[in-house]
Amino acid sequence: PLLWVNPDDTTRLTGAAVELLERALEPSGIHVDALHVGTWEQAQQEVRSGRVDMLAGSFLTPERFAEVDYVYPPYMEIPSVIFVRRGEAFPYSGWDDLRGKRGTALGSSSFGAAFDTYAADHLDIATTASIDKAFEQLFAGQADYLIHERHQGLALAAQRNVLEQLDMLEGSLINEQLYYSVSHNSACNSPALRAALASGMYQMVRQGEPRRLLEKYRDQWAAQFAPVPEEEPALE
Repeated sequence: PLLWVNPDDTTRLTGAAVELLERALEPSGIHVDALHVGTWEQAQQEVRSGRVDMLAGSFLTPERFAEVDYVYPPYMEIPSVIFVRRGEAFPYSGWDDLRGKRGTALGSSSFGAAFDTYAADHLDIATTASIDKAFEQLFAGQADYLIHERHQGLALAAQRNVLEQLDMLEGSLINEQLYYSVSHNSACNSPALRAALASGMYQMVRQGEPRRLLEKYRDQWAAQFAPVPEEEPALE
């Protein structure tokens, strides 16, 4: 419900994150144009270059400190979980229990600095270009687990009619704060803009607007994940 491609104009994004940013900047008279520029990797590159001024949602990672200014406070907490094949959950009390197992995740995904660092040092997690490939690897036994955002993962699994084939590892929740961030190379990155963002976001978060907007957009977002109908067999 936070951010997705506008079905009425695929060059634009819509969702709670767009309206929240618009409302935070409204007192300053700053217009928001929420562009869809491609994949997550492409969006990051556009922001690094300064061709796009902001990311509408990113986790805080040390690598990005050299590229963007984070807007405080964060506006949402995003839960990610570990998915496994139905009936094949393994004992789990922490990240150490993932050692020696094969994982899969979408390329360029981040699950917070702490997990990313631990995974790079100790875990075997292959990256894929699409959720379909990740599900394929999991169900084919090429991976023991899939790590993904909880709500999006459940919605995508329901859309693909594979929800009944999945379990979530109990206790595997990874909560990370989501921030707006402004490119160091943006021509708009000024003390005035950063002050307007900080002031506006403080008021929005203080008033509980992120959660209210999340509920406002939830049904509209979920409608795009309706299960794909199975084809009826042809009559002889």
